[in-house]
Amino acid sequence: MLALLHTSPVHVPVFDALRDEDHQGLELTHVVHEDLLTRARAAGPDAVADDVRAVLEQAVADGAVAVLCTCSSIGGVAEAAAEEIGVPVLRVDRPMAAAAVAAGPRVVVVATSESTFGPTVTLVEEEARRAGLPADVRTLFVDGAWALFQEGDTEAYVRTVADAVDSIPGDSADAIILAQASMTPAQLLTTTAVPVLSSPRLGLAAAVTHME
Repeated sequence: MLALLHTSPVHVPVFDALRDEDHQGLELTHVVHEDLLTRARAAGPDAVADDVRAVLEQAVADGAVAVLCTCSSIGGVAEAAAEEIGVPVLRVDRPMAAAAVAAGPRVVVVATSESTFGPTVTLVEEEARRAGLPADVRTLFVDGAWALFQEGDTEAYVRTVADAVDSIPGDSADAIILAQASMTPAQLLTTTAVPVLSSPRLGLAAAVTHME
């Protein structure tokens, strides 16, 4: 069984759909803790490290043989707990970061929550070093979008993200990262010629590989 740690319930149907499309028969269990993101946004990811570890330990106790953390803001602290809990713990955005640096050095990280920038930029730079590639990482904050998400207006949220992505000059980036899983639907609305990457499909595939 693969456990997925979410900080919003909106991710549950997204990953169920990906499982049905790409990994039929995979047993998933969803663990949702919205409070972890709320507190990480206020005080930083390290402030919730102990609670994240406790959630992961409970998932293992309930039968998980691997855990995929779908929240970019707490992905680093979740991944760091893997050795202590004894099963693979993956952050959903690592494969996306690897794909971005492979596309070229100029990577733009787009986010609607400022708490996401630190962990995601660090991850992209880490993947670049691992691959022996240069990385020039810039960020773009989509101001006001997170409020739309919290209000449940996902259509406006996704449209706002897509418009922000399309505002990035095409000759200034080799890859654009949608830093949060919630932003994934915007990938289908963008018109830019620059590759726009999102994390759910790549992350789930990586988790399945680790399970195998």
